[in-house]
Amino acid sequence: MAVRGRSAAEISECLGCARSHVYRTVGAFLEDGEASLADGRRLNGRRLANEVFAVTVAGLLEGSPHQHGYERPTWTRELLVRVAEVATGIVVSVSVMGRVLKRIGARRGRPKPIVLCRLSPRQQSRRLKRIRDLLANLARNEVAVYEDEADIHLNPKIGLDWMRRGVQKLVITPGKNAKAYVAGTLDARDRTVLWVGSGRKTGALFIAMLERLEAHYTKAKVIHVILDNYGIHSSGEVRRALARMPRIRLHFLPPYSPDENKIERLWQELHANVTRNHCQPTLEALCAAVARYLDAVSPWIPGRPPVLLEAT
Repeated sequence: MAVRGRSAAEISECLGCARSHVYRTVGAFLEDGEASLADGRRLNGRRLANEVFAVTVAGLLEGSPHQHGYERPTWTRELLVRVAEVATGIVVSVSVMGRVLKRIGARRGRPKPIVLCRLSPRQQSRRLKRIRDLLANLARNEVAVYEDEADIHLNPKIGLDWMRRGVQKLVITPGKNAKAYVAGTLDARDRTVLWVGSGRKTGALFIAMLERLEAHYTKAKVIHVILDNYGIHSSGEVRRALARMPRIRLHFLPPYSPDENKIERLWQELHANVTRNHCQPTLEALCAAVARYLDAVSPWIPGRPPVLLEAT
């Protein structure tokens, strides 16, 4: 096109490239001929960030810088470059490390906090097996529910949201926090959600939840409640209340086993759809929004598109 007399502006518009790229390409061709059009990286030698190097980096991400003698608890590209060099003898730049991380599908995310269970693996497995056998062989005239409590904060928990580049959204907070609490159950068979609320997280809240179960499942011979080991679930007040509710039987999960309590996922969706980044002016308005959501979401099915309620 240049030989035919087309201008750089015409060539760049036709080929969809920058005008400066046209000037560089033509100038290099006039100086070195066809050799100037070859990929300049052909003389770089063998690729340093090979598959072995990528596997090494992937292995480093499974651990922590603490394991390699550094005080910093989180990885940076610069630190990965330094530790990977010790492990492989290969020196790469920070930008190359960024490409390696992209190639292995690494991402920056929030770690999940856990607490190690004080039971032995055998004791954990035995307790979980009893609960799973109960669910697998549940009689038709019996009911099993997962139970847990959720905290509702007037000061909103901050979470991810879409926003334009260079602009950070603002979430107005009241400053002084206030709390309410919800106890809920998820039916293991038909996914029905029941709940009660209170201004205090005490045994009275849990007892109110048990009373709600008794009032709802009037025809059930036994109501099995699968729950965690939180203190209010085994207080003296609760034990005395259970003596008046012979149909209810509690089944405690191993300590620190939130993944086994299926209602935990419902609480995650509650916070994502109602409480996170919320703009409710008062705790009463926030609790009303929580109530509307929990009433609308039953029966709750994991993976189903979220219930979207219009603001009142």
